[in-house]
Amino acid sequence: MNMNPQELHDYVVTLGTELRRASFPLESPGSRSARAAQAALTGQIDDYLLPRLRELDAPLLAVFGGSTGAGKSTLVNSLIGRTVSATGVLRPTTTTPILVTSPREIRWFETDRVLPGLARSTGKMEAGSTGLHLVADADVPAGMAYLDAPDIDSVVKSNREMATQLLAAADLWLFVTTAGRYADAVPWSYLRQARERSTALALVLNRVPPEALDEVPGHLKEMLRKEGLDETVVLTVPEVPLEDGRIPHGALQPVRSWLDALAADAEARAQTVLKTLTGALDSLPPRVEEIARQMEEQIAAAADLAGDARRVYGQAVEEAEEVLSGGTLLRSEVLARWHEFIGTGDVMKSLQNTIGRIGDRIKDVVTGRPPVAHEVQTEVERSIETVVLSVADRAVERTVAAWKMSSQGESLIAAGAAPQQSSAQLRASVEGEVRAWQSTVMELVREQGPARRAAGRAVSFGVNAAGAALMLVVFAHSGGLTGGEVVIAGGTAAVSQRLLEAIFGEEAVRTLAARAKADLVKRLTRLLEAEAERFAAAALKGVPVPQQVAQLRSALEAVGAGRP
Repeated sequence: MNMNPQELHDYVVTLGTELRRASFPLESPGSRSARAAQAALTGQIDDYLLPRLRELDAPLLAVFGGSTGAGKSTLVNSLIGRTVSATGVLRPTTTTPILVTSPREIRWFETDRVLPGLARSTGKMEAGSTGLHLVADADVPAGMAYLDAPDIDSVVKSNREMATQLLAAADLWLFVTTAGRYADAVPWSYLRQARERSTALALVLNRVPPEALDEVPGHLKEMLRKEGLDETVVLTVPEVPLEDGRIPHGALQPVRSWLDALAADAEARAQTVLKTLTGALDSLPPRVEEIARQMEEQIAAAADLAGDARRVYGQAVEEAEEVLSGGTLLRSEVLARWHEFIGTGDVMKSLQNTIGRIGDRIKDVVTGRPPVAHEVQTEVERSIETVVLSVADRAVERTVAAWKMSSQGESLIAAGAAPQQSSAQLRASVEGEVRAWQSTVMELVREQGPARRAAGRAVSFGVNAAGAALMLVVFAHSGGLTGGEVVIAGGTAAVSQRLLEAIFGEEAVRTLAARAKADLVKRLTRLLEAEAERFAAAALKGVPVPQQVAQLRSALEAVGAGRP
């Protein structure tokens, strides 16, 4: 073989590692086939490519595969002249794969060189045993090993999977069918796989009635030709009575002679191994590329789902900002009382004479109750909390509806992997952020007006009262209000703003209000973005990242570069 087997082996190891890292957590039309292709590829790498690249001189492994009742076990027993594999009318008969080779070469298979995931057993095979059962027999020619595989169409799923795994690990397929079943669909799906992967293949046409010895093999060869398998060797075994459960020597002669000739010709065996090995390597690019493409589809689908959630919650931020700027928060009784207090003519006269009196008025307006400023802050906190929780709940509903528009999102929702309601901690988070915002507003008031006169007025009016007035200015745009609400909201805003302008000046109040609003919007945005990220995390969980796709393709390129 005109290549560096060890170097190529190492490249294939890396490719297998990258393939195993691929994941397809989102259900889509191609995800199931991608998972199956991934399992098939990694299995073939582990069970065939790596073992064969490590041991190019190991015996040629011929796997006898085929449909239920085709006579695979009878064929193997007949070739070696004794019963090593169970036969009978009950199905399935072959449940444990049996590998037969010469005593001198059984060492090749006692380790995990081939099929490393299967345990080995020797001697008498116990009922219900699993793994790979090894049999040493001198009738198997040197350089060869026969493996009797379970049925490809077994009623037992694990047997079907084992048959597929064993065929992928073979240097040579001895595909067994019968005169009555050679046109069945299931065998032909496997034969097409052999063609696509350039696997060395011989087809045993078993139990052919004497009167059909010309017609049936001829028709089968024509079918093979149409499928691009015209080079496939067809070995015909006539229908004859069995002797001690085995095919008589004469009837088996075509199969025995062909295998003996292959075993006797080291060059022919090497060419058979090379054909299958080269075919397996040639099959990698399209199969790996399809997996890479499906990974990219997963990445794109997850990004779309995450983007849907972020878009919806972005709209929720805008909705919350619109509500908070629309005067809705100025409709409560507490705020109405604030308006009644600061909006009276007496208060405005006091503002003109001495702003300090307003502070006294605020403290004494309701005997035995907290100051009006404190009530305003409490009401603002409650109102913001109501707004945020409401828009967040609507955002959950809209995001779930958007996700249900795709198979990927629908599957996540059906599996319970996507949020169905706002987070349990959202209310507490809103409370914390609003209180922090109110503290920031108070700090803005304290920091404003370094001039001695302005500072004195702020202290006289009261920081809490000034802060409450600033909050009302932030929420005071009267859009959406009608009738008496405009009087309350708009009037509250106007008088509050005039109070603050008297303390800090018009430009300073404009700046204070803008800074306070920006800080609040920033905090609400952070809260709602965190809610959106719960959906994004669900969409992205387990999904590969673009770097993984690049690494997979890079590993494939390295395998290609390592070949002759």
